[in-house]
Amino acid sequence: MQLGMVGLGKMGNFMTQRLIGGGHQVVAYDRDPKAVATAAGAGATSAQSLPDMVAKLTASPKVAWVMVPAGAPTDETITQLADAIGSGGIIIDGGNTNYKDGLKLYAICKAKGVSLIDAGTSGGVWGLKEGYCLMVGGDDEQVHTCEPIFLTLAPPKGYAHVGPAGAGHFSKMVHNGIEYGLLQAYGEGFEILERSQYPYDLGQLAELWCHGSVVRSWLLELLVLAFRDDPGLKDIRGYVDDTGEGRWTVETAIDENVPAPVITLSLLARMASRQDESFSAKVVAALRNQFGGHAVKAEPRA
Repeated sequence: MQLGMVGLGKMGNFMTQRLIGGGHQVVAYDRDPKAVATAAGAGATSAQSLPDMVAKLTASPKVAWVMVPAGAPTDETITQLADAIGSGGIIIDGGNTNYKDGLKLYAICKAKGVSLIDAGTSGGVWGLKEGYCLMVGGDDEQVHTCEPIFLTLAPPKGYAHVGPAGAGHFSKMVHNGIEYGLLQAYGEGFEILERSQYPYDLGQLAELWCHGSVVRSWLLELLVLAFRDDPGLKDIRGYVDDTGEGRWTVETAIDENVPAPVITLSLLARMASRQDESFSAKVVAALRNQFGGHAVKAEPRA
């Protein structure tokens, strides 16, 4: 198939390469000319703007995949692209869009005769080699039309049409919420090991647990690689960002009256990681000092 790729960051670039390797024709656009040049070097046709990309799409229907940051960048890109691609065109949103925002965009596109497919995409920087897990939501006919794209990007059994518009983004949101909890559990477990009286080789344990253990996973395999590169993790800062999906999962759980303590606490732990010194911890320490004489003095400021 022929398709446009909008957004050539790490994932967009690797997806472009995988699609070209699978025999598809890709017209690539990004605001960064260097990213476009990289895609062109991999075999894509370069485009200088969204209208230029659409003009170079000669197949019918015209199909474009959007892989830009969630929020305003996605909203603006899809709105502009819907105007450019015209009635009958298909836009695939593979970013981490909030499903509520995705449904609004779906309605905007539909009013212009354009179909919007939401493709929850998981795989990160390993997707080029391993393939991308795709959770796809949208209208049956248009999803079927784009299946050759999905089947090329995904590994065997790694693609499914999971429901109507919004279903792809919703399932990816929950997927990432679960990921938050899994990452936090591994982090806490290995900190307990690291603080213990035993001189564990943490990389050895991580690799051991990859074989036959009930806690084995791809995430654990990645931790083996991390310990192999930096056994004490001394070269990485303990700052953990969140890109929205964990928050949205917690908000949705509250809306649906679903208790989700693990995912909620993992989100709060990420927030705590961003503080060099927590003021709430200062308050607790001050109170403990007042009633019990427990005080640890702050280091003098330089």
